[in-house]
Amino acid sequence: MKYLTHGNIEGVRDSMLAKLDELMTFSLEEDEFLPKELMKYLAEYSCALNREIAVYITRDGEIVDVCIGTDCDVELVDYRLRRDAKRLSRVRCVHTHPNGDGHLSDVDLSALRIFRYDAMVAVGVLHGEPTWIQTAFLEENAEPVLTDPVRWYRLDDSELLRRIELSDKLVGHDETDVVSSGRERAVLMGIESVSSLEELARLAETAGAEIAGSFLQKRDRPDSALFIGKGRADELARECQALEADLCIFDEELTGIQMRNLESILRIKVIDRTMLILDIFAGRASSAEGRLQVELAQLQYQSTRLIGQGLVLSRLAGGIGTRGPGESKLEMNRRRIRERITELRRRLDELEKQRAIRRRSRERNQIPVVALVGYTNAGKSTLLNTLTGSDVYVQDQLFATLDAVSRRMTTPENTEYLLTDTVGFIRKLPHTLVSAFRSTLEEAALADVLVIVSDGSSPDMLTQHDTVEQVLTELGATEQKRIEVINKCDAADPPPAFPGAIMVSAKTGSGLGELKAAIAEVLQESCESITVFMPFSKGGELSKIRAMGRVTGEVYTDEGTELTLVIAKADKEKLLRRYGEEAFR
Repeated sequence: MKYLTHGNIEGVRDSMLAKLDELMTFSLEEDEFLPKELMKYLAEYSCALNREIAVYITRDGEIVDVCIGTDCDVELVDYRLRRDAKRLSRVRCVHTHPNGDGHLSDVDLSALRIFRYDAMVAVGVLHGEPTWIQTAFLEENAEPVLTDPVRWYRLDDSELLRRIELSDKLVGHDETDVVSSGRERAVLMGIESVSSLEELARLAETAGAEIAGSFLQKRDRPDSALFIGKGRADELARECQALEADLCIFDEELTGIQMRNLESILRIKVIDRTMLILDIFAGRASSAEGRLQVELAQLQYQSTRLIGQGLVLSRLAGGIGTRGPGESKLEMNRRRIRERITELRRRLDELEKQRAIRRRSRERNQIPVVALVGYTNAGKSTLLNTLTGSDVYVQDQLFATLDAVSRRMTTPENTEYLLTDTVGFIRKLPHTLVSAFRSTLEEAALADVLVIVSDGSSPDMLTQHDTVEQVLTELGATEQKRIEVINKCDAADPPPAFPGAIMVSAKTGSGLGELKAAIAEVLQESCESITVFMPFSKGGELSKIRAMGRVTGEVYTDEGTELTLVIAKADKEKLLRRYGEEAFR
């Protein structure tokens, strides 16, 4: 038999469901706000089930809905009898609290404000009897106002009905609309540490969200079904409703099943740290290669989270039970994603070939590359701008720069080099991003010198530096010469955390002279400028010598040609063995 009462009805006897259905026939008089007889029924049924029960009463005195919840909450729904969403709904919500506490919760007040109930009523019930009652109404600008809790038998119906009439005159007529920022309200949930949650908050703000609240639950291992466990998920659902959140962001990567289960409990959009970072990258990628890399990473992430009914949906395997009209929607989605991933990889391979050609050209010209690497928002782009006079986009945000940017510079010894700004690193950098951005990240792996920039104003500088070292190891960038730089020393006074670290401020220019000298010194260790003389009788050797370095000068004399070039010290030894000391000037 199908009953009108709904909600958490599992385990409820048919006889009890029938009694609850009878409440739908209960009719209130015009001068009744909440009859004592109805309160007794709700107390009896709620205590018998040890579950909250909610009823929705119209201004005509008709009960239009009955819903059963758990022992600590009940789902409050949007039940409107008016089209105008700003006005009161013309329905009041009455629900029980089986623990005997008649106080309204933050979740109750949030639902009152969102659903514009005529009134929100909490009835404390204990041992089958009502105890205390509290009521709330909306006033100007939809602000909830609570009445003092009263004993259930002292409820003043006429005063409460008068409050509904007053509320109806105040709400929705001349209400001043609060200008919406257009930003989603996000609740953060993590299981690792407070510092990791703080970083997640910065990521969310970078993506354009407004942080409504953050919660931490210490767990040794995530729950396989819900990541945080059923009890914490139910509690989080109430917190999300009370904070009027639009989405919940988890500080770890969720499986497709976990995401689906959480959304069914929280009843709002759920995303994880990986989705958040991918969203930031999608909004920041400006170059053609960057956009392709982001799309590839997003599709790789989505391809593992297409949730269906397993083999039941597949029509490609053949055999009994798999014959039919063709591909299912799930198989079509998978096929389209695979085809798009193949196309993106082909286009990225073409761009990588072009990058390799430019790289070989630099190698032929013996132009060394100095790469700025470090944690995101450590100030690498500001440092590049200050050193080179460029105008690369900078902002106090995570992942402000995604595309590698190079600028040509010269040391006091006239040694040219390329200074390259790379994408910032971060803890738990999604593997899909590492894979998609590998060609861009290889700019750091293939550089001659790494300038590791650390944020001196961050209390987590050492942890961030460890993350950078970890990513560099994954990329195979472990053999290059390194220069440690602690940036933002104007914003804080960090102690030298690394031996020989250079303290700089990209904003004020402090310490940049020392940094330039350090770069020049490192470059001079591997390269030097030499002048080679070749008589006209050996003029054919000049082309071989030119190919070994970068020519900075060429002078013709009566006896031959003087060639000045910057060359690696190892190549200089080869020239010495081939032409002898007399060839050098």
